[in-house]
Amino acid sequence: MATDTITPTLFETVESGVRSYARSFPGIFTSAKGDLLFTEAGERYIDFLSGAGTLNYGHSPDCIKQELIGYLERDGLMHGLDLSTSAKADFLDALRTFVLTPRGLDYKVQFTSPTGTNAVEAALKLARLATGRTNVVAFSGGFHGVSAGSLAATASGYFRQGLHATLNHVTHIPYPDSPLGEFDSLDLLRRMVEDPSSGVEKPAAVLLETVQGEGGVWVAPVPFLQGLRELCDEHGILLVVDDIQAGCGRTGTFFSFERAEIVPDLVTLSKSIGGYGLPLAVLLLKPELDIWQPGQHNGTFRGNQLAFVAAASALRHYWSDDTFCQRVRTKGELVTELLQRRVVEPLGVRVRGLGLMQAVDVSGVPGLDAGEVSRRCFEKGLVVEVCGRADEVLKILPPLTISQVSLSAGLTILIDSLAELHPAVAQGGQSDQHDLTTNGVPTA
Repeated sequence: MATDTITPTLFETVESGVRSYARSFPGIFTSAKGDLLFTEAGERYIDFLSGAGTLNYGHSPDCIKQELIGYLERDGLMHGLDLSTSAKADFLDALRTFVLTPRGLDYKVQFTSPTGTNAVEAALKLARLATGRTNVVAFSGGFHGVSAGSLAATASGYFRQGLHATLNHVTHIPYPDSPLGEFDSLDLLRRMVEDPSSGVEKPAAVLLETVQGEGGVWVAPVPFLQGLRELCDEHGILLVVDDIQAGCGRTGTFFSFERAEIVPDLVTLSKSIGGYGLPLAVLLLKPELDIWQPGQHNGTFRGNQLAFVAAASALRHYWSDDTFCQRVRTKGELVTELLQRRVVEPLGVRVRGLGLMQAVDVSGVPGLDAGEVSRRCFEKGLVVEVCGRADEVLKILPPLTISQVSLSAGLTILIDSLAELHPAVAQGGQSDQHDLTTNGVPTA
């Protein structure tokens, strides 16, 4: 279908009303490269969304694209259920060589249906099978997917509405930090587990994001993560880290939990593990937990062959040494410093995050609406989404390969949009571009 014949009416009349991002960012998108999106009308947008964290390596990276083209041209196997294939072998070898072995990890790798929520479903199912217990502890503000089992662990009232009675066997406790302030989550969990009259079944697992994404980019403190690992070990509870959005380098290390020097029992990965925006999801599990019977958790599309090719290429290209993640950390530090100086100090908003998973929380500023800021940004050529309990947080989630020019320009648009709605914000401009381009931010 020619793009000049596509109209918004087509989507409104044929596609379900469940669509969401299309409402926030109207336009008919046709192509993308690196950190830029393009529409059929010729408009260009800097991407601070990255497919909700799926495009850590940017749009259509050439190093991966050429391997995909080569695989297609030689009629590489496209669908293989869970058969042993050359593409799968290449991915497993790259994951072991460049990610697991350098970190001293000996996880087994399970391929689930290629969505993050199915990886979480598999983790919850396996934790219950391995321990013989049913209850799972999750956290306020957490997002783990919207299929039935994962939705039970997701805390958001928006996604749970009308379904509460069907969402069982999960106990939610406050996250260590949230809009309500800091909380001693570890003490509460200990009391629940150690008091035989707490009224709470001893959990099979504790499930968490070490940096909550959809909940508002809240960062779990290192002492909490270390204490949680110790508590789980003490009581035979499995620790499950959902690294679907925060993993694959987003926070400055491949896994978001590396900063705490802990090893979870189970880790879910999806989104950017596919390398090129292709669907792929995996569950990493300690070998002693690999108690599945053949086919006990399955799916027609477990093991996406094209995604294996892209994922292996991404791992070889970006993770052969520490250079890539160091660049991510450098960019993240500079973003934090700039926002602190140009937004936090004059306005009093809260900035938080790790690496290139950053948040500008405007909830404490009367009359300032994050959704309106996002709309202003889009009008100026920047795609940046909102998150949090009441969409009060602007989430900065650019490709990790974003150029210094685009990173600077995007932040300038964000600052300018805030300034239009609140005069206390210093106007962004050429000085911001200088700040970012003269401090050693690499181009990839």
